[in-house]
Amino acid sequence: MIIERKRYLDKLISKKDNGLIKVITGIRRCGKSFLLFELYHEYLNSVGITDDCIIEIALDEAINSRYKNPFELDKYVREMTCDKTKRFYVFIDEVQLVLEMQNPYVNGVEDKIGFVPVLIGLMKLKNVDLYVTGSNSKMLSTDILTEFKDRGDEIKVNPLTFKEFYNAYQGDKHNAWKEYFTYGGMPFVLFKNSPEEKSKYLKGLFAKTYITDVIERNKINNDKDVLEDLLNILSSAIGSLTNPSKLSKTFKSTKNININSSTISKYIDYFVEAYIVSKSERYDIKGKKYMETPLKYYYTDVGLRNARLNFRQMEENHIMENIIYNELVAREYNVDVGIVEYNQKDSKGKNIRTQLEIDFVVNSGSNRCYIQSALSVADEEKRQQEIKSLKRVPDSFKKIVVVKDDIIPWYDEDGIYYIGIEQFLLDENCINM
Repeated sequence: MIIERKRYLDKLISKKDNGLIKVITGIRRCGKSFLLFELYHEYLNSVGITDDCIIEIALDEAINSRYKNPFELDKYVREMTCDKTKRFYVFIDEVQLVLEMQNPYVNGVEDKIGFVPVLIGLMKLKNVDLYVTGSNSKMLSTDILTEFKDRGDEIKVNPLTFKEFYNAYQGDKHNAWKEYFTYGGMPFVLFKNSPEEKSKYLKGLFAKTYITDVIERNKINNDKDVLEDLLNILSSAIGSLTNPSKLSKTFKSTKNININSSTISKYIDYFVEAYIVSKSERYDIKGKKYMETPLKYYYTDVGLRNARLNFRQMEENHIMENIIYNELVAREYNVDVGIVEYNQKDSKGKNIRTQLEIDFVVNSGSNRCYIQSALSVADEEKRQQEIKSLKRVPDSFKKIVVVKDDIIPWYDEDGIYYIGIEQFLLDENCINM
């Protein structure tokens, strides 16, 4: 079974031979290697580029361990691309695994060489088009793109969207939604036959890959249990406003562990850098400003989130909200949590300041829309409660309510658009900002 990743393949094709290094980022096991080594490789073959001109190095494979040495990596690629009459396409997978090593040509002073100088050198070879993948945003987006300035070109790959998942799924749309809602969009989940296999695979990603990567990358010595607990707490809190101070209090009350908010903030940043979770800031729509705290955190993949909690806390509203957030990010929108403030009088006639929340403020350039996630609006009182914040937005940008029910899309008298979750995820034009 071939899982199509057309969005990302088209991006790679458009960037071919553009003189920039293509930096493909995303959480480990989300399909970066398959995109590059299979789908893009096949495309290159289809336009006449033969296999001898495609150099592939997967650094997470034992056979390529020697190329974690930056000097060996540089030497190998230069030897393989020495024929100046040919153009070569070089793929280096999981480049962050290249070690930093002392420069052997400098004595008496510390001079570490890692993958960045190697890539800068290879990029300058006129007969080489260079592609790298990696699973840590701080290392790749910051270090590489800063060093390269205008020479790096990032493509961020996400786990499967529901549309990608459904296109590869062997079954009807409603069963596909149930599977996606429970086990998420990590590509290999589609190749697991039973719930037990899917669960074991997702849990194993944390135990054998993600936690280990975070610990090794950030040189954490004794806090593995704290990292595990923090992931579980964040899993329980998706879609809820929180902050490091609140999480610190949770550790104290539930675990009897004293851990300060700055340490928690640092650990959350590690999870964000490894693409395990994302954070969404609050935006004051009327005041046109960001509010520093609290924030919302979402898992990059809901299957990973559910696996953290042994598939126990399956709250439909929070999981659906997380899926919508991931979909909007995959569509490359900028996504914030919206806040609408207004004055109202209390029972004594005193003015009080009230805040209402909009799940998502979605921006693309100068265009914007507002999205509310709701399980159902069949009850009129419930519907009015869900759209209360939307009706107080002081502009005419599109307003959408996404519901769990399979409905025929419709507009109400306030111009608010209602659509079912499955159709929203399958139709990328439904926002039409």
